[in-house]
Amino acid sequence: MEPERECRVLSIQSHVVRGYVGNKAATFPLQVLGFEVDTVNSVQFSNHTGYAHWKGQVLNSDELHELYEGLKLNNVNQYDYVLTGYTRDTSFLAMVVDIVQELKQQNSNLVYVCDPVMGDKWNGEGSMYVPKDLLPVYRDKVVPVADIITPNQFEAELLTGRKIRTEKEALEVMDMLHAMGPETVVITSSDLQASLGNNYLIALGSHRKTKADGTKMTQRIRMESPKVDAVFVGTGDLFAAMLLAWTHKHPNNLKVACEKTVSAMQHVLQRTIKSAKEVSWEDNCWHFAPLLLYALYLHV
Repeated sequence: MEPERECRVLSIQSHVVRGYVGNKAATFPLQVLGFEVDTVNSVQFSNHTGYAHWKGQVLNSDELHELYEGLKLNNVNQYDYVLTGYTRDTSFLAMVVDIVQELKQQNSNLVYVCDPVMGDKWNGEGSMYVPKDLLPVYRDKVVPVADIITPNQFEAELLTGRKIRTEKEALEVMDMLHAMGPETVVITSSDLQASLGNNYLIALGSHRKTKADGTKMTQRIRMESPKVDAVFVGTGDLFAAMLLAWTHKHPNNLKVACEKTVSAMQHVLQRTIKSAKEVSWEDNCWHFAPLLLYALYLHV
């Protein structure tokens, strides 16, 4: 049996010195699952921005272009996937689009996985934690070139201008996102009512494919997973990385890819809580707990 061909990912997202978000949450899990990962740090911060204080630098578009030019000059800019997450600069985001388009010209099979990190809901109220001028860049430039997007409910609402109050409205929003470009849309979390009760979280997925005769076929999935009684950072970054990995391994089965992604998430979060308790962290400190990624070996 021939060994599986090397699969290389260009991951453009945040870096923190302390903690596990962005590239620090995505790189190791992808490596564990057999991917080669080249990382560009959109920001380099001391810690994630949920702390009272944080310091660091934001990479601008010229600096991103310079890094990419270095790869091109050495002819090492061949990729199978591009993965993007948190950024704070509009020109940087526009440069990402230029890079993705160039890479797709080189490799028509390249898959761009975009986590449109903009904000979230707390106690039912949504708010953005990036500059508001990133929204039109995501909506008008980034999403149209993406193949897979992983917004949370609030981000899906921002991108479409539509509120999601029911599952029917969520499906309509996913159809709107399909129409903008991506074949695969996964709403990673929502505040919709789960059939299993209030202690469960709903994620929704949709995969739209055009068949040889031109007709479109759409696969819908719905997952309910237990809520974890703690607040974490980096979960969206880990989710997008795992979805990239498992859609690669199950390209025609979004249901299996999402089930394995959610399963990995549950194992990692439970293992993190177990470790936190063992070192006697107080409950109100858990929202600073790094994701402990060594549970991922369960899914190789």
